[in-house]
Amino acid sequence: MRRIDVISDVICPWCWIGRAHMERALEELAAEGLRFSVRWRPFQLNPDMPAAGVERTAYRVAKFGSLERSRELDAGVAEAGRAAGLEFRFERMLRTPNTLAAHRVIRMAGAADDARPGLQDAVAAALFRGYFHDGADLGVASVLDALAADAGLAGAGAMLAGDAHRSEVEAEAAAAREGGISGVPSFLMDRHLLFSGAMPAARMAQAFREADAILAARAPA
Repeated sequence: MRRIDVISDVICPWCWIGRAHMERALEELAAEGLRFSVRWRPFQLNPDMPAAGVERTAYRVAKFGSLERSRELDAGVAEAGRAAGLEFRFERMLRTPNTLAAHRVIRMAGAADDARPGLQDAVAAALFRGYFHDGADLGVASVLDALAADAGLAGAGAMLAGDAHRSEVEAEAAAAREGGISGVPSFLMDRHLLFSGAMPAARMAQAFREADAILAARAPA
């Protein structure tokens, strides 16, 4: 079974939309007998974000120049989200967090994925929904612990009290930037970069289908 790696950040709205499109793409491919495993990889859109995060409105105004422009962009994302079957509730989002802790939780789930296939994807989905729909502050350990537990991963809060997975996440996120990744979500198959962006499910399925065929043709006889 080939693996699809998704490089993403949990505060990237297009990553949540991209996951929804990928889910539909993989369902289409599964009906054809093509099955893939999925692994979530870390990227920080704001690697220099304070550990406690910042107030979202102030952050968005500083980034986009005005509250009006920020709301225009949010409206466009919300429309794209509805088309993907997702509901963005930006009015509930009060803070923009540092996402290092969230990525550590996702990596923790990945370490358990072999024994419980799909756990990491379930945890990633829970964090996306927690942030974009429920307004959860993903910089708070107790919030991450509760979201992860609801998705089937116990012990995230205790893990975050130490340094587990910190250096690995930091190194992997840095390697992605050094390797030329500047936009997320980015999708790789067997470590080959396929595309970046939340393309529609049908196009995504075709990209995965073609990549699988190319990799199969390159395999030793």
